[in-house]
Amino acid sequence: MLQKTLKRLRRKNRVRAKISGTAARPRLAVFRSNTNIYVQAIDDVSGKTLCSSSDLKLPKEGTKTEMAAKVGADVANKLNELKIEAIVFDRGWFAYHGRVKALAEAVREAGLKF
Repeated sequence: MLQKTLKRLRRKNRVRAKISGTAARPRLAVFRSNTNIYVQAIDDVSGKTLCSSSDLKLPKEGTKTEMAAKVGADVANKLNELKIEAIVFDRGWFAYHGRVKALAEAVREAGLKF
């Protein structure tokens, strides 16, 4: 168990060392649990969350991958309202696959640039 946690933290730190969000280009941080997916846009310079979304706030319809795509579209709409056109994608320790990928593609389809 400890080895698995250390590997995850090492992966997370490796990703996080390369990216940082600003007010003009916030970091889109993704967290995925077994049942839900959460995403938030963070301005690392001021240390504030600009907007967030999760599948807890949306009606449960479809598979977890489909819900992740809906969460991505929801957060993209919120960012468009804030007049933000570009983001930095932070997948954390999760592989860019499955639900994380579906969320990222939905954000791209809504017009945000990575």
